[in-house]
Amino acid sequence: MIGVAPPRYDPAASESATTLPVGSARTVRAYVGELFRRHRRAFLLLVSVNAVAVVASMVGPHLLGNLVEDLAAGARDIHVERTVALFAVALAVQTVFVRQVRLRGAMLGEWMLADLREDFLVRSVRLPPGVLERAGTGDLLSRITTDVDRLSNAVREAVPQLSVGIVWAGLLLGALTVTAPPLALAVVIALPVLLVGCRWYYRRAPGAYRSEAAGYAAVAAALTETVDAGRTVEAHRLGARRVALSERRIGEWTAWERYTLWLRTVLFPVVNATHVLILGSVLTLGGVFVMRGWLSVGELTTGALLAQMLVEPIGLILRWYDELQVAQVSLARLVGVREIEPGSGDDTVVPEGREVRADAVRFGYREGDDVLHEVSLAVPPGARVALVGPSGAGKSTLGRLLAGIYAPRTGEVTLGGAELARMPAERVREHVALVNQEHHVFVGTLRDNLLLANPDAGDDDLWAALAAVDADGWARALADGLDSEVGSGGMAVTPAQAQQIALARLVLADPHTLVLDEATSLLDPRAARHLERSLARVLEGRTVVAIAHRLHTAHDADVIAVVEDGRISEWGGHDELVAAGGAYAALWRSWHG
Repeated sequence: MIGVAPPRYDPAASESATTLPVGSARTVRAYVGELFRRHRRAFLLLVSVNAVAVVASMVGPHLLGNLVEDLAAGARDIHVERTVALFAVALAVQTVFVRQVRLRGAMLGEWMLADLREDFLVRSVRLPPGVLERAGTGDLLSRITTDVDRLSNAVREAVPQLSVGIVWAGLLLGALTVTAPPLALAVVIALPVLLVGCRWYYRRAPGAYRSEAAGYAAVAAALTETVDAGRTVEAHRLGARRVALSERRIGEWTAWERYTLWLRTVLFPVVNATHVLILGSVLTLGGVFVMRGWLSVGELTTGALLAQMLVEPIGLILRWYDELQVAQVSLARLVGVREIEPGSGDDTVVPEGREVRADAVRFGYREGDDVLHEVSLAVPPGARVALVGPSGAGKSTLGRLLAGIYAPRTGEVTLGGAELARMPAERVREHVALVNQEHHVFVGTLRDNLLLANPDAGDDDLWAALAAVDADGWARALADGLDSEVGSGGMAVTPAQAQQIALARLVLADPHTLVLDEATSLLDPRAARHLERSLARVLEGRTVVAIAHRLHTAHDADVIAVVEDGRISEWGGHDELVAAGGAYAALWRSWHG
């Protein structure tokens, strides 16, 4: 077939939007099989009620065929009243069971969709933190929203309707073969046309839909990153470049949209031609067979009606199978997280102390492009270490390695002699906590948000944690106190209050080692200084690694590490480094005046 060439796929344009894997065909099949096993009773019930509805729908053609047969034979007593009564009963049964088909199909779809959403959420939150850190924002966003939306329609309707269509078509073909075997040739005549057209379409459609979904993820990534970094874009006058990037990705996405639309414009006429060919073949061949005496007029009537009824289930199968091509891509993107091994670790690896060490660590987000180069440091228990340096020097990256979020490419990071990369994530979180600049307030009460860190905490503990981060003032002013609804749909929480809630969770979690990545950046400098002094009392005796841009944090630290170009260039106390007159002294003079 002559057609439109698919758009050229540019992996570089979508690089940031495809960091999470797409599930293989084997993974998708395994997950679909698992879903059907979970809901096999509901599925079998759907097939059963659909079979009854289809059998009831075939009563009409059978009665009409017998009526025509009797009239053709010259019978005078044709029992019209009995025929009408039987038809009415069959129609009533069909109506009742069709309603049951729709009801059972909708229920099955909702159950499967609920399982799919829950499975994706559970699997996602069990992924290693480093995987989620590296995942593109647009990719995660498009999977959770667009892919789930696409699957919603497919799971609610396509799966049940496709099952209905297959059973429907199978029973009609069986009835046609039994009632008028010669007319089964009509289906055989139309079958090659349908198979060729479908084979042509389905060889191209999955890859095209997959590229379309990846293109949309790239668009979402570009727009989300631009909005999130709006101030940075404006400050560096990157608006024109970001607009150009967005337009290029939108162009690539819409090109795939047009291509998939063109594929459908080829498939649908093929399907319509098949319908016409089946009915035309039945009438033509049936007429010849009747004239030769191979078939009765009644059998032809019944066969023609059954063939006409085949149009709807075939159209249903092809329509929803096409919908499943789109859904299959979305499903593959959602179940792709199942191909990522969760951070299991070795349960036998147990820290024997609280010293944090990094030995000759190298790390990079992309192969061949290291961010950290041979970094080594030792943080004794209870020490307060500040990481300072220019933006992009690798401070946050080093902090994430020390918190066990990432594993070094070479070298090792240990806690009490135990390598963090080999420990289960749950065990790492028991000892080390990371608080960064990104904070989330979950929909629910203030109490619920705090209990995430320690489900066993009482109200006194919650208020003490809020007081430790200077949040008890505004929290006590709430109408319902700890039971006040916050987050989306509740009280609007300011970024500074969200940061205080995150720090209160940290107090409740009570880890012995903390990595604070600008944990007070959303507070004004005076409030941040006051909060840090309050936290200092709470964190007394704990090991703290603080990534600092405000140098008063470094001033209060026991030791300061200056990070430049992925290396620790200076190490020592505040007075020592100022006296040395190096990079830290320059930073201090620039910041302090």
